[in-house]
Parts: sequence; structure tokens; C-alpha cells
Amino acid sequence: MAKLIVNNSGPLHGEVLISGAKNAVLPLMAATLLTDEVCIIDGVPDLADVKVMKGMLENFGATVKDDGHGLLEIQASEIKTVQGDRDLVTEMRASTVAMGPLLARCGKVIMPLPGGCAIGKRPIDLHLKGFKALGADVVEDYGNEQVIITAGDEGLIGDAIYLDFPSVGATENILMASTMAAGTTIIENAAKEPEIVDLANQLNKMGAKIKGAGTDTIRVTGVKKMGGSIHSVIPDRIETGTFMLAAAITRGDVLVKNALPGHVRPIIAKLKECGVEVDVVDDGIYVNARDKELIATNIKTLPYPGFPTDIQSPFMAFLTTVKGSSEVKETVFENRFMHVNELNRMGADISVENRVAYIPGGKKLHGATVRATDLRAGAAMIIAGLAAEGKTEVSDIYHIERGYEKFVEKFAGLGATLTRVED
Repeated sequence: MAKLIVNNSGPLHGEVLISGAKNAVLPLMAATLLTDEVCIIDGVPDLADVKVMKGMLENFGATVKDDGHGLLEIQASEIKTVQGDRDLVTEMRASTVAMGPLLARCGKVIMPLPGGCAIGKRPIDLHLKGFKALGADVVEDYGNEQVIITAGDEGLIGDAIYLDFPSVGATENILMASTMAAGTTIIENAAKEPEIVDLANQLNKMGAKIKGAGTDTIRVTGVKKMGGSIHSVIPDRIETGTFMLAAAITRGDVLVKNALPGHVRPIIAKLKECGVEVDVVDDGIYVNARDKELIATNIKTLPYPGFPTDIQSPFMAFLTTVKGSSEVKETVFENRFMHVNELNRMGADISVENRVAYIPGGKKLHGATVRATDLRAGAAMIIAGLAAEGKTEVSDIYHIERGYEKFVEKFAGLGATLTRVED
């Protein structure tokens, strides 16, 4: 197993280029199952999760050509099976986004129960509720740990669907399933994330008729057939936030290029509250924490456009180093404080009560042997190690490699002392 060795690196400085968004590209890839025509996706990051999704598509019968420079050419001219590969599905929760397009195109899908980061319960009940509203029959086969979803004799039929929670995955799945459903589908209390808008843009290029993506009400008018498309992935807002916080925690200055400020407004606002200089410039976002008197703030995670849960752990790492006490309230996932124990190994002294973490702040972190308990917690351990005295060893880095492209190279380009070693 590989691990990352991190040493105090002083203030980071320079420019970093943000890759395509992991959370956008996976549903974009799944959407190609809706058509037998060629779909081209550009700006695809080289990530472990992308490799899993390639395997998923190939299992279903698609051909995936990768030019090695971020461009995928995908054609599912024939669907050979509607059953998800158990090993791949249990490796990555996002594999469930294949359910919607397969159901729409083939009228049936059999999906093993998903895996992914252990950050809390992420059931697919809202996905299944949406499919049922479209007229599908859903059998939850717990004995074989799978769900069997079958469209009615007349195919999927559009309907009004209210989501009890604005789930990103459920919104994506229902959106794709409804593209070829008869009539009109209205998704209420839909997720508003930029990744939803990106998916809708690609689907519209493929011939779908979708309006309202990015709002809480999305209207889909079904079409008979979907076609090919050419689409570029949006920049990764979570990677953007990670490098913004890396600049802040090391008291450095970094230009984060290919970043969309509108996608990270809550992060910009909270960093400014802490005293960090954040400027939107022509080619990205400039973050400067050099010689700043940084102070504490409180954060509360919320669905978009609120503060992103995926940035909670890196922001908490930063808050351990500023003056004053902070509170971090997690409202999206019930088990997203596993990184607290790891930060405490480094001297953070954080306490947790229910879903609130209390951070005393003003701590001088020290190096330690820690784990990446999930994808974003892994990034938090790295940036904490950059600011800590001594050496930090981070294990279980396969989590990090699921979601960050050229992680070591990008940090090294900013002056970080970060090495990947085989254990």
C-alpha cells in the first residue's frame, strides 16, 4: 500500500491548474449509455474513480477510447448486459448513476448495492422513489444485495416527483431516466449543484429537452431517441477549494487557475471572514494569506449553494491554526467527522458533540502517522501536514487518488515537500 510523506513546506507560492470535476464527469460518462451514437467528453481527469466508471461502461458493452490527454470517446452501440458488475459497483458509490440511463434505454437494470467512502448512510431510496414515480417496478433483493428495476409495459411515463432531500445522485438518475420517458417529468426540490447543470447541458446536446437545471424545479420533456454529443467537463470546485485552503493554512499565496468563482462563493466568503485575501482575477482566484492576522469563523455545511460538505474537513484543518474558537456543524452526512481523531493526533484538540465539532484554534500542529479516512479527509491530512512541524505520514491514500488528479505533482509545483512512497 502506498502512503504520502509530508513535511512542513513553508508558505506555498505559485500557480496551480484545476482539473475537470470528478463529481461532474462520472454522470457525464454514465449518460453516454442513453445512446448508440458516439459521445466525446473533454477535460476528463485521470482519477481512480474515472477508471472504475470506464470499467462499468465496458461491462455494459460500451467502447471507451482514451487519448491519454483527458479526452474520452465513448460509444455504447449495443448494451450487452443491464447487470452492474458487483466488484466495480461496490468499489464506487457513484456507479449507481448508470441506473437511470440503462432504465431509460433498455427498460431494465440490475444494480448491486453501492460502495464508496464510509462518510455515512447514503441510501438510494430517493433514486428508487423517482423510478417508481416514472412507472417502474422496483424489487429490492436484499438476499442478493441488489435492486432490480423494470419499466412498465409502456415504458417510463413522466410524472411530478418531489425529493424529500435535494440529493445530487437522485436528481442525476431521475434526470437521465426521464429524458426518454413519455410526456413531461417535473423534479421538485432538485439538487442545484453545478454538476447537475453540467449534466443537463450535455443531455440537451444529446437531444434531451431539459429546463430549470440549477434551480429547485427541473422540467424534462421526453424524447424518442438520444444522440451523440461533444462536451467539456466543468472545473472541479472541490479541488479549487482544497488548493485555496492549502494556500491559507501555509500562509502562502497561490493563483488557482481554471477555477469558476461562482461555484465556490461560500469558500471565498468564509476565507475572507478569517482574514485571508481572496481576489477574483481574469485567469482564476488569487489567495493570499501572507503576513495576515487570521481569525476564527464558524461553518455549517449545506446542500449547494451552501457551504460544501466536501470542503468541511480541509477547512477544519485550516481552522486549527487560526486564533480563536470555531464551530463546524455538519448537516449533510452523519459520519463526516472521522478525520477529527486524525487531526487530534497532530495536536488539534478538537471535540465533537452530535454533529458539531469544536475547534479551539491557535494550535501549532506537529507531524504524526495518520490515515485518510475518506477522500476529502485525506486532503485535509495533507494540508495539515504541510503546516505541521516535522514529518507526517498519511496512509490509505487510495481515497485521495480517487478524486485528485496529479495530486503530488500539483503540490510540488507550489513548493510543497510531498512524496508518494510504496509501503
